Amino acid sequence: MFFFISFCVFVVIVSLFYFGNPLAPYLALVFIPLFVLGLFDMVQTRHAVKRNFPVIGHFRYILEAIRPEIQQYFVESNTDGAPINRNDRSLVYQRSKQELQSQPFGTQQNVYEVGRDWVCHSIYPVKVDDHFDRVTFGGPHCKQPYSASRLNISAMSYGSLSKNAVSALNLGARLGGFAQNTGEGGISEFHRLGGDIIWQLGTGYFGARQANGMFCPETFKEKSHWPEIKMIELKLSQGAKPGKGGMLPGAKVTQEIATIRGVEIGKDVISPAGHPMFSDAKGLMNFIGQLRELSGGKPVGFKLCVGKHQEFFDIIEAMKQTGIQPDFITVDGSEGGTGAAPLEFANSVGMPIKDGLAFVSQTLEKENLKKDIRIIASGKSLTGFDMIRLFALGADTVNSARGMMLALGCIQALRCHSNHCPVGITTNNPQLVAGLHVPTKSERIANYHKETLKAVKDLLSAMGKTGPEKVGRSDIYQRQPDGSCQTFAQIYT
Repeated sequence: MFFFISFCVFVVIVSLFYFGNPLAPYLALVFIPLFVLGLFDMVQTRHAVKRNFPVIGHFRYILEAIRPEIQQYFVESNTDGAPINRNDRSLVYQRSKQELQSQPFGTQQNVYEVGRDWVCHSIYPVKVDDHFDRVTFGGPHCKQPYSASRLNISAMSYGSLSKNAVSALNLGARLGGFAQNTGEGGISEFHRLGGDIIWQLGTGYFGARQANGMFCPETFKEKSHWPEIKMIELKLSQGAKPGKGGMLPGAKVTQEIATIRGVEIGKDVISPAGHPMFSDAKGLMNFIGQLRELSGGKPVGFKLCVGKHQEFFDIIEAMKQTGIQPDFITVDGSEGGTGAAPLEFANSVGMPIKDGLAFVSQTLEKENLKKDIRIIASGKSLTGFDMIRLFALGADTVNSARGMMLALGCIQALRCHSNHCPVGITTNNPQLVAGLHVPTKSERIANYHKETLKAVKDLLSAMGKTGPEKVGRSDIYQRQPDGSCQTFAQIYT
């Protein structure tokens, strides 16, 4: 068929040339490249569609390429977009720009949808405490407690994010009086612009490692005394890919990345799935004690996505046996985001935030440890209600990554893993990064933080609660499959 059509077109063009038609040269300029492309399609062996349908088969791949944009702008409704629907994205944009945030004509949600949550309000609203938005981190062994905001920036590494994105986040944290988690990629100069820092150490110990990949106490001690570093977080696992290590190809290990992470230029960098410094719960507690001592007594905790319950019980037992306990635990849900994760890990590994958070909180309460160990919750939290729901399940503070990214200008193009982020957030392409204006975006980060906490305050008042610590599981209802509704206290027992 391809050769028949090509022959017919060829005859037409030759005839036009013969009769001196002025369109003939232009048709030839179009036909010849398409004919060559068709020949190439017929001999290539990678794509059956192109091989069977030369030239026109390319339209299938063109449509595939623009499918996400068509889906987002023309197909999805305000409430069914994924991973974050349009209503929630718009709310973050409006809060970051301090625009009108009200909604006309009532809710667009199906209030009888199975799994829908809502808060119990009171007919006697109260005045919320002036300092509802702060909480102190630091257990009995901590010498430098930290007064943290109830909402902070979740772990995102430099390299995964551009220098402009990291800079805007840190400046926004400085403007708003909250903290930025560095992610496991080490501390860059863009993290040190005046905002508070939570230094995350992953299995690669980037920024505090020896040449063989093991932890370096001397380097850690020096850096952990920097005044902007307020807390240390030891990452055991993350919700988007729990139990999965990683590798940074040597081609991406530039001079700058090598300096920040403490690795060799141009060589592959391995992040093992587990920590080489310990292999059991006692080892974890001893390492936490070492980090606290080296840092001069700053709050030290660990981050995990809940997996096997027995392993967490073992950690509790190790706290009793060693007399060492973390100052905080960060619970990450399996719905947590990341730049790139294997599909099986992103979809099918780890416990969602509500289940994991309830389990950790209840376990600490039963062991009488909750009074000394703060809980940070992270996992797709964007709105004031999202925060209230996590407070009800035991969280003391909430970390947000995608909320902060949307405030930076993320349009959910879903190209985080491609280095082609169109708004300059998850790319290191200089031309794309230049589009992210740091002063403007830092103000939007601070605005989003401020307006979200204001929404939390308004909800607390409506619930008759003077602070987040007063919110309990009986204050949140959820629709059940049989149409009834139950409180979180009934569900998470």
